[in-house]
Amino acid sequence: MREIQVQAPGLLTTVQDLGREGFGPMGVSPSGAADAISLRIGNRLVGNAEGAAGLEMTLLGGTFAFPDGAILALTGSDFGATLDDAPLKLWTSAEARRGQILRLEPTRSGARCYLCVQGGIEVTPFLGSASTHLLSGLGGHEGRALRKGDVLKIGKANGTYRKWAVAAKALERVSPRKVLRVTPGPQSDWFPQTAQQVFYASTYRVAEESNRMGLRLEGAAVPEGSGGKMITEGVSIGAVQIPSGGLPIILFVEQQTTGGYAKIANVISADLSSLGQLRPRDGIRFEPVEWEAARSLLREQEELLASEGLITG
Repeated sequence: MREIQVQAPGLLTTVQDLGREGFGPMGVSPSGAADAISLRIGNRLVGNAEGAAGLEMTLLGGTFAFPDGAILALTGSDFGATLDDAPLKLWTSAEARRGQILRLEPTRSGARCYLCVQGGIEVTPFLGSASTHLLSGLGGHEGRALRKGDVLKIGKANGTYRKWAVAAKALERVSPRKVLRVTPGPQSDWFPQTAQQVFYASTYRVAEESNRMGLRLEGAAVPEGSGGKMITEGVSIGAVQIPSGGLPIILFVEQQTTGGYAKIANVISADLSSLGQLRPRDGIRFEPVEWEAARSLLREQEELLASEGLITG
C-alpha cells in the first residue's frame, strides 16, 4: 500500500473530509474541511469522490515524501509548493514519482491549502467520518494534528494519471470573499436599528485568537444591552454571536453545539468556505441578503461544482 511520510508537519496539518453531520444532539460538531469547496475540487482533480479525506494545512505548509509515488492536487491558498524543488501549480493535478518530496512554505494568500491524493487518505472513521476533531481529540490521524515521522496510508488508486485543471472562470466564481453575505440570525430582532447599523457599517478584523471553533473579531462593538439574556439553545455553523462586550464571534466547523449568546446574523452557506481562508488580521464586512437570495446563491454554487465545465483536460 502506498503512503505519505511526514517529514515536517507545518503549523497545523490535519486529516479532513467533509465532516460528520447529524451528531449535534450528542454534542459533536461536524468538523471537516474549513474550506470545503477547495477539498471537493481537489478530490475531483485526482478522480476521488468529493468527500474523500485529504490534508488541510493552516498558514504554514509541511514537507511530505511519497516513497511509492502518488497522483495529487493542491487547492486553496498558495503555499509556494514545490515537488523536488520544481514549482507545483495550484488547482491542477500532478504526479509525484517514487521518492519525490513535496514542500510547502508559509501562505502567500489565504489561510489554508489542501493536499488531495488519488485514493484518499485512509484512517479509521469516527462517527462515519475521517475528519480530525481537535477539540475532542477524535477522528483523523490519532485525533490530532500531524507530527514529524507520521506515516499516512493512501487508499487504492482508481485510475492512471491524466493532467486536469480547474477552469479559470470557475476559479473566479469560487474565490474567497471578504464581504460575507448573511441572513438574519434567530435573535436579530433583539438588536435595535442603531446596533444593526454599527454591525453592517463596520469593517472587522480577524483576531489572533481565532481557530476552527470560532473566528473572533476586533473592531466596533455592537452596543451593549442590544441582545438581552437568553436560554442556551442549539447553534449552527456560521452563526454570528454577540457576547457581552459586543465583539462578534463567527461559529465555525468545530463550534460548540449550543450557546447562550444572541445571534444577530448567520453567514450564508455559499460563503462558509470563505471563512476557512480568513487569516488573523484580515479585514471583513457583513452584507445582509434575503433568504431567497441565499438559497439561489447556494444553488448556483452547487451547479458550478457539479458541472462538467469545472475541470478541463
